[in-house]
Amino acid sequence: MVKKQNTKSRFKKDTQSKFEDILYEKKDRVARVTINRPKVRNALRTKTRKELAVAIEDAWLDDNIGVIVITGAGDRAFSAGGDLSWIVDPKKKVDSHFMLAHYRLATAMRCCGKPIIARVNGYCIGGGNELNMLCDLTIASEDSIFGQAGPLVGSVPIWYGMQMLFFSVGDKKAREIVYLCNRYTAKEAEQLGWVNKVVPKERLDEEVDSWCRRLLEMSPQSLRIAKFQLNFVSDMAFPQITHGLELARFFFKSPEMIEGATAFLEKRKPDFYKVKT
Repeated sequence: MVKKQNTKSRFKKDTQSKFEDILYEKKDRVARVTINRPKVRNALRTKTRKELAVAIEDAWLDDNIGVIVITGAGDRAFSAGGDLSWIVDPKKKVDSHFMLAHYRLATAMRCCGKPIIARVNGYCIGGGNELNMLCDLTIASEDSIFGQAGPLVGSVPIWYGMQMLFFSVGDKKAREIVYLCNRYTAKEAEQLGWVNKVVPKERLDEEVDSWCRRLLEMSPQSLRIAKFQLNFVSDMAFPQITHGLELARFFFKSPEMIEGATAFLEKRKPDFYKVKT
């Protein structure tokens, strides 16, 4: 006779206790996931994305959870982008683990069928903004800053950045955001349709909680259907995502990106034209 396993307890024992980059809690039908790397402005590395994916998957499978909130620890950043430190390390490479982490996290967020709120507190830049774009709703504090950083560091926001920005801010503005890598205030982002609501910093949690309560009054089935229907057109961009991530195997260790990452770490402007490609 095969003894039935307790999946809930197994998750807590085998996964939750091993989290290094995130904090995860479930309470009052809300799952809260916090990127916990405040010393590096909650920069995303492969481990971070893997742990985020595991937490989202758990919330997806938990019938007691109706809403998911993603945020960053501290008050400086939701996430300031991808962790660039490994780019300049010749021993590290863009391998299948890197690719899978991106696919797994995006799939969990797009397919879980539950509303995901980005609670943005501070910088939401580069890969951090791409994570924000994967969320269904965004509530930000007034001091938050939004933007992309790809071309500034020799990269490209191919992980749902370009694809989703187009639907939020329009074609011309998306090109401006990606090409110029300018920074935008939370109010500017709200006016562009990039953000749903902007509130004073001290009211951020209150507003997020209010939206969670409102969502929990709705039919979970209806919200799930609405999410999938609203995702339909942007889902057709999936081949663009796979194409972009495959290209990342080449440009993530290209001379231009090594120069961009080195310049970022050295806090100077990059000189891409001195690099031999």
